[in-house]
Amino acid sequence: MNIKPFTVGPSENAVLITRVADRQWHALDDDLVVGRGHAEHRPDGRLFVSIDAWHDATFDRLAEAMLAKLPTPLYTVVDEADVELTAGWRRAGFTIRRREWEYAVPTDPRVTGLDEVRPPSAVTIVPADQADEGLLRAVDRAIRDEVEAAVGWQSMPAEVIPRREDDTVVDPSKYAVAAAPDRYLGLIRVVTVNRPRIGLVAVRAGEQRRGIARALLAHALGTLHRSGFAAAWTEVHESNQAASAMFEDIGARPMSSNLELVR
Repeated sequence: MNIKPFTVGPSENAVLITRVADRQWHALDDDLVVGRGHAEHRPDGRLFVSIDAWHDATFDRLAEAMLAKLPTPLYTVVDEADVELTAGWRRAGFTIRRREWEYAVPTDPRVTGLDEVRPPSAVTIVPADQADEGLLRAVDRAIRDEVEAAVGWQSMPAEVIPRREDDTVVDPSKYAVAAAPDRYLGLIRVVTVNRPRIGLVAVRAGEQRRGIARALLAHALGTLHRSGFAAAWTEVHESNQAASAMFEDIGARPMSSNLELVR
């Protein structure tokens, strides 16, 4: 346990920064916890940090203590509307790495206009929990390799769901796919924890602009609508204009934006 005293603002009480676990810190004013810091590895291996503090000075000293002990690079995610928190991380030397827009996506086909959308000829939509796992992993790997070779996978929504190392298909039951007779052409992943989230919509490079992504969305959103969900949520990297246009075309509304910062 590491303890480092300092004084916050006008208070005469000594505030202690205490490392209470391997990647967890507390700021104590007498016996009162006035700030907490935490670090954890995301599924992609990157180390993310977070701080919850009552005062800017407490935030700064927690950041100082944490950054002195943690390896770089370090990452954090903030709501862009939280100006004070963003400023705190900037004081600690973090810079903006990426911005994602969060969209609320209606599911009612009468609103989305997807009620008459069908996949192109010789393509079928295989519902979630019915896809062949081998073909699913093959199309996932192919799409990831294509994206990485073009704009880079960092242009896709940040992945925060748990997975084993090198296993990019977390739960095959969450994916619906667009299938040709001999292989899969595209996929959509929907995970529901409190609310449904569209985590990925992607189509092989050579099969794009055929309406496959819209057909996958029509299927997934229609399924959610029949299950009683009025809306789904998704995140789109600010540089992905094609994805933004696709979602806005079906009535999705940007609700907020998140910043990923790096030091």
